[in-house]
Amino acid sequence: MSMASSARLELAPRDESVSINVVLLVACLLLCGGLLMMTSASVEIANSSYGDPFYLLKRQGIFALLGVGALLVTLHVPMQLWQRASGLLLLGSFVLLVLVLIPGVGKVVNGSARWIDLGLFNLQPSELAKVFLVAYLAAFLERHRDEVKERWSGFIKPMLVIGAAVVLLHFEPDHGAMVILMLTAFSMIFLAGAKFYRFFLMLLACAGAIAYLAIRRSYVIERLSSYLNPWAPENVYGSGYQVTQALIAFGRGEWFGVGLGNSIQKLYFLPEAHNDFVLAIIGEEFGLVGVALVVCLFCILVYQAFAIGQRAEDKNKLFCAYFAYGIGLLFAGQALINIGVNINLLPTKGLTLPFLSYGGASLIISCFMVALLVRIQYETEYLFAAENAGAGGKDDG
Repeated sequence: MSMASSARLELAPRDESVSINVVLLVACLLLCGGLLMMTSASVEIANSSYGDPFYLLKRQGIFALLGVGALLVTLHVPMQLWQRASGLLLLGSFVLLVLVLIPGVGKVVNGSARWIDLGLFNLQPSELAKVFLVAYLAAFLERHRDEVKERWSGFIKPMLVIGAAVVLLHFEPDHGAMVILMLTAFSMIFLAGAKFYRFFLMLLACAGAIAYLAIRRSYVIERLSSYLNPWAPENVYGSGYQVTQALIAFGRGEWFGVGLGNSIQKLYFLPEAHNDFVLAIIGEEFGLVGVALVVCLFCILVYQAFAIGQRAEDKNKLFCAYFAYGIGLLFAGQALINIGVNINLLPTKGLTLPFLSYGGASLIISCFMVALLVRIQYETEYLFAAENAGAGGKDDG
């Protein structure tokens, strides 16, 4: 695509603008709401740690600008380029996942080597690697669709690649990213037409392997125990402390909350209130209504991703379709796990809530994924219609 045509990039044809606007509107609402709630949840800790109650807001604002910049750049990158580069993206994923394990390169926090210090922010390689692996898998599924549908090899080949990434994530360890990546890969292969019995048998095998790896880690057993009974005396001030404080926050919020800025739990009672447990602060300050609104926004975003993928598949743009499905699944998986942890439906796991939690890497990657969805919709609807119109004009001539 030439620079001239890039400059004239339209996000959608006139009669299809609603869908694209919904994607961007939801992302904007989540981004702005995230800045607001992250600030509310962090003013006390920022003031005591840095002497400036808005220190974390300023940093998150910089990340938001970088995310919007990444979004604008990505909008002008043709999906064909991502498809052609899928092999390089796969290689880049493994390079990132290996680098973080190298002593002196990976930054260790609370016993986990999940970050690479880039100065301005800590890059979490698993965030970027998940998107790159989804791009590779989408390209593979397009090239080998018949094999995926008819033979075991079409299922096993991509799962071997994903399995290698899962092993690297296990050594960090980052079990949340492991689960999201595995479920996303399984779902994409299933959507590509894999037989259900193959899907089910492979899912059982992987679930058994994950359970085996989990029980070998003592802290995983401890988290599972606190998950089953967080209010037990041995858990309430130990491994179950965060979730019990989060549940207290939700309880204080009731239906409509105690009001913006009036949270008590963020005053050193709930650790990571501005990060993994920002939803609990939303629940305390805006009640069930605020939490329901957040859940609805994520549901709309995921629905739009699948709708975009469905339209791309209907027009036989299979790489775009599978990529859109994969992005929707990444958003859904991360949101579901974070929300489940906050309300104690899942064992405690350090995983950010896209757009809302504090963190540069998560915010930038979330904006990047939204841009990919918008680009897929643009190519599927606007360019496809323009190409067909041009072909029709030539035929008429």
